[in-house]
Amino acid sequence: MSIRRTAILAWDYPPSASGLAIAAREIAESLAGAGVEVTLFCLDRSGTETHGGVRVVGCLPEKSGVAGFLRRRMALGHLVGPSWLGRRLAAHHVKAPFDCVEATNWYAPGALATQIVRLPFVTRHSTPAATSGALSGKGLRNRLDGRFACGLEARTAKGSDGHIFNTAPHEAKVRALYGLSDAAPSAVVGLSLPPARLEAAARAPYPPAGEAVEILFVGRPEHRKGFDCLMEASEILARETASGALPRFTLRLAGIEAGDLSERSDGVRAVMEPLGRLDDAALDAAYGRAHLVAAPSRYESFGLVYQEALAFGRPVAGLGLDPSARGFVGDAGAGLLAKADSGPALAEVLRPMIADGDLRLSLRDKALRAAGRFTRASLAAGTLDLYAAAIDRHGASRRK
Repeated sequence: MSIRRTAILAWDYPPSASGLAIAAREIAESLAGAGVEVTLFCLDRSGTETHGGVRVVGCLPEKSGVAGFLRRRMALGHLVGPSWLGRRLAAHHVKAPFDCVEATNWYAPGALATQIVRLPFVTRHSTPAATSGALSGKGLRNRLDGRFACGLEARTAKGSDGHIFNTAPHEAKVRALYGLSDAAPSAVVGLSLPPARLEAAARAPYPPAGEAVEILFVGRPEHRKGFDCLMEASEILARETASGALPRFTLRLAGIEAGDLSERSDGVRAVMEPLGRLDDAALDAAYGRAHLVAAPSRYESFGLVYQEALAFGRPVAGLGLDPSARGFVGDAGAGLLAKADSGPALAEVLRPMIADGDLRLSLRDKALRAAGRFTRASLAAGTLDLYAAAIDRHGASRRK
């Protein structure tokens, strides 16, 4: 089946630096590179632009009126974005019909799309809201709000004509969480890195040993990302450095602001450098400076930071708790994984990586051999195969 035009629903899109935005760009530009006309609808802007062969339609909701009122309401506020996306999708579909539409599961931006436009609908599953603390927020209102969001995700996913998962362990976790059946076709399709970033990684030499070993963290200061483990491990290792038992190290924190470290001791703040949000070029430069990458996530649906680290040939210190870390880092021998999600356990794997330059070089060689597993060509091919299966299922269900 030849797929000519497709729509993608997303919360945001680059230059936003969120993981969802970066994934949306890879998906959209990979499809465009395969000859598909792609229109991406997102909620972080107004107007229409073209980037990398992708038509990006802004669907930013109004801050006043009904939309503004509902956005401030518990639970119902989650329907504002899906409503605006669905209506813009419908308006464009009337002018030039789409073959199918895809949306992420995260807070279900496609929740109303199939009620507004009867199109084959595919869900691409990133990390569910339930695994990022949506059900354990502070206060009854936040917990009820999170419960509604998680229910909306599950309901929307169950109504999909097809499912795309980043990894097989992620598929098993999401199916159990949402109670998904195997009636709709599904596929495991890994995400790629932009060609320009792969080129930058290939040009980046490994930094020579200097006065301090540079460690890079990329992420948010949240439990799922293991930020608490990293902070506790840093406290332990900073004391060892101060006593002379461990070489000096600097922990550079991409995505972290100085205020996120306000509760840390002076000793540990002295070894840290918060970098804030970085664009692609600045992030590439940060990877280029790093001797190793600390990525202690408890759970990743795919693990973009692992792929970035491997592309740059940087050893990874992570947690064995995360299936993606085990699959991409542990199985390749491209780093060391802590046996528990705790500061002391993470310190146990960081310590030899800081102290032993030969170990770092050995792990770097394995990281480089493991890099390049996913490309835009493989991303597009896997996506289009699943689209075709979802379109067939949608047509069969409409004929019943």
